Parts: sequence; structure tokens; C-alpha cells
Amino acid sequence: MKLQSLADLRHIKQELAARAKAHAELQAQQQRASRQQAAQHNLFHAAIGAVRPLPPSQRANLQPAPPPALPRQSEKDEAAALKEALSDEFDVSSLLDTDAQLSFRRPGIGSDVTHQLRRGKWTIQRQIDLHGLRSDDARDALSQFIHNAHQEGLRCIRIVHGKGLGSPGKVPVLKTKVQRWLVQKEEIIAFVQASPAQGGAGALLVLLQASHRFQGNRLR
Repeated sequence: MKLQSLADLRHIKQELAARAKAHAELQAQQQRASRQQAAQHNLFHAAIGAVRPLPPSQRANLQPAPPPALPRQSEKDEAAALKEALSDEFDVSSLLDTDAQLSFRRPGIGSDVTHQLRRGKWTIQRQIDLHGLRSDDARDALSQFIHNAHQEGLRCIRIVHGKGLGSPGKVPVLKTKVQRWLVQKEEIIAFVQASPAQGGAGALLVLLQASHRFQGNRLR
């Protein structure tokens, strides 16, 4: 900048002095703020006194509890036991009543039980349809179904096995196997061939033992 006169020089000196004054005021304000903050900090510590952390034993444990361990091995063992417990070679012929309609009852169970079951005295509480399943799959499904029904306290179920019309030679292979499997299940008290309205020769009505957990669950 080229100075033209003494007046220009005085103007520059005044501007520099104003800037220096403003800078000094800014620094003074910052120092006052810093001193005020330090005073408040000291006042807070003087008010609360000495502090120390709580012992670890008094701290709340906010970590979520781990989920309960699942009995995977027990479930596998139980499934294996259900699968291996039923034999396809079991001779059931001497245990079945081949009257007008096929039926079965455990020793000590009167014939009136199968008669009442056939007449529909008890409500069918659940059913399983084994149509289209291979023999091994049907056996596993039936075992698990009976196990679950018994655990839930059910007493009367229906098992649909089909009439075997789609089998080679139209021989009811699955029907015969289902009869053998049921006789081997301790949960089964009795079963009868279903009435025509309930599936006829393609289904069985089955009566289960009362579960220990549901001794008060009477048959209806």
C-alpha cells in the first residue's frame, strides 16, 4: 500500500491499534472463562468430598443370563430308541381278535372296551395320516406321534394307514405293519378298525394309556 500523506499513516496506526485491542480483549475473555470453569470444578469436588468406586460385589450384573442348554444328545438317544423299539417281524396274528372287524386289547382289558371304542364312545383327539410314506418313515412318524400324544395326555387317536390299493398286488403292507408296531407300543391299550365313516379298513381307532402327568384326564 502506497502512503499518500501523513493522514494515511495515522489511519493505519489507528487500525492496527484497534486490532491489537480486540485481540487483547478476546484473550482476556478466554482467560476469565477458563478461571471460571476451574473454580466451578473445584467447587464441585469440595462439595462432594473424596470419592471411591463401589466394590465389584455391589455392582449390578447387567449381562443376560445364558440360555439353558438343550438336551441334544438326550433327544437323539430318545429318537433312536423310538426308532429301534419296533420290529417288522413281530408276530401279531395271535393277539388280534379277527371278529367282524379287526381289534386288539391288552391282557386284562375287557372286550367292552373295544366295543365302546368301535361305537365311538370316546372323542378322537388327534390323528395321523401315513399315506404315501415309506415303511421306515411311517414307523418313525408313528412312534413320534404316539409318544407326543401320550405325553400330552391324549387318550383316543386315529391312525390312517390306507387300504393298500396302490401297493404292488394291492396287498396292504403298511396296514399289517402298523398293527405290528402298535401291539409293541406299551402306551397302547387297545385298537379297533375304524367304522366306514371314519376310514373303514384304511384306519384304526386307538386307545392310549393314561399318562402319569394326566391321571385325572378321563376318557370322553
